[in-house]
Amino acid sequence: MARIRKEAAPAARRLDRFLDVVERLGNALPDPTTLFAAFAVLVVLASGLFAQLDLVVAHPATNEPIRPVSLLTVDGLHRILTNLVGNFTSFAPLGTVLVAMIGIGVAEFSGLIGTLMRLLVLNAPRVLLTPVVVLCGVLSNAASEVGYVLLVPLAALIFKAAGRNPVLGLAAAFAGVSGGYSANLVLGTIDPLLAGLSQEAARIVDPGYVVSPAANYYFMAVSTFLITGLGWWVTERLAAPRLAATAAGAGPTELDDGARSADDDVAKPLTPAEKRGLAYAGMVFAALVALLLWGLVPADGFLREQGTGSVLHSPFLQGIVALIFLFGVLLGIAYGIGAGTIRSDRDVVKGMGQTLSTLGGYMVLVFFAAQFVAFFNWTNLGLIFAVEGAEFLQGADLHPIPLFLAFILLSATINLAMGSASAKWALMAPIFVPMLMLLGHPPEVTQAAYRVGDSVTNIISPMMSYFALIIAFVQRYIANAGIGTLVSLMLPYSVTFLVGWSALFAVWLALGWPMGPGG
Repeated sequence: MARIRKEAAPAARRLDRFLDVVERLGNALPDPTTLFAAFAVLVVLASGLFAQLDLVVAHPATNEPIRPVSLLTVDGLHRILTNLVGNFTSFAPLGTVLVAMIGIGVAEFSGLIGTLMRLLVLNAPRVLLTPVVVLCGVLSNAASEVGYVLLVPLAALIFKAAGRNPVLGLAAAFAGVSGGYSANLVLGTIDPLLAGLSQEAARIVDPGYVVSPAANYYFMAVSTFLITGLGWWVTERLAAPRLAATAAGAGPTELDDGARSADDDVAKPLTPAEKRGLAYAGMVFAALVALLLWGLVPADGFLREQGTGSVLHSPFLQGIVALIFLFGVLLGIAYGIGAGTIRSDRDVVKGMGQTLSTLGGYMVLVFFAAQFVAFFNWTNLGLIFAVEGAEFLQGADLHPIPLFLAFILLSATINLAMGSASAKWALMAPIFVPMLMLLGHPPEVTQAAYRVGDSVTNIISPMMSYFALIIAFVQRYIANAGIGTLVSLMLPYSVTFLVGWSALFAVWLALGWPMGPGG
């Protein structure tokens, strides 16, 4: 055992040094909000430069000349001043995220989401414990930070109670929550957020283009089972043997009384009040699903498009964010009444407000991101770069599969230094979405490829916002755990998810299947 540790030590030290470099580089970057403000200024300056150079390209559809529009003029200044507020309020991701978060906030505040997770994990058969933990992790990402705060420590305790290494349960849950961030069986807040950014970018080429929040649903629903299977395999075949081999001499540390009390609360069986709340929520859920079926199943259903009877362009798909809101609010209220966590309308409003109160930083970021995107569109630089880039890629004659696999790898690499999914996509979408549209690849496909790359390296990125929290959870059981400990534990998951998920994407692309409704 000592020999194994001695051989592993140099590799661990090299990994730690590499991670230290990544962490320093990531920490050296300004805040994403500052980056967007700087990029907005750079776009204004660049517009003046390229206008002076008289850079001209031909529109690929109309063959009309496209020239840069300078914002370093009196007209440009007037346009910036008069549209500053409108850029912010009309930014597509803003309203969709706020509406979805209000609904999910009620479900989270009432305790519904946390109780459902505990129910699934606590009642899983021992032989299916690992896949259930990974699956719950994937599903939890529909509701902000619940998976990190609740499921990860809960999974460690469940594994410990089952006679297994608690760090193994923690790793399986973290892999599902963060590594499978863009897979799910339901739509969450990330779907309308990314779709809004993709739509803004697509309109650089096609001003009327619409990207639905459900644009990647088919691919992401199938990905849920892929990630669950891959996470199960890595946990049992790679992580478990490694932890077993290094367990001697690295026993679990004692939890302090506060930590033990908090963990006991998380792992305790459901109370009668919680069971009653789930029963109330279940009845409301059944009623809502019946209502949706009533509106969708008949050829002339009231949720289909009037006149054509189409589901593809129906109010159902166009109003998916409103449905997320309604389901979250109504199920949360039903659970809260049954469980006693909601006693009046004030509690409902408090749940909505509590969720929105956490979005202050996001609102500031969106303000500057909206200016950057608007300036980019006004100057024609996005379209010019897209045309030039598309011509370069067309000349390279790359097959779509290696092209998108390279894009997935690029997204995964950038994710190591910049953790926010929305911030990265706000920077990347205005360049890559139009560029690939001009090559015949719709925004829905580009967005799906980005989501794969963005997810798989979350679990090894020190820049991921909850990385430090997960290290703290690991330190409850391994006293000297650090960044290298967690990254070495999660690296097999990251590599396996990257290879397996990229392979699924390649097969999907080769078969020409739609990524989602209308995609």
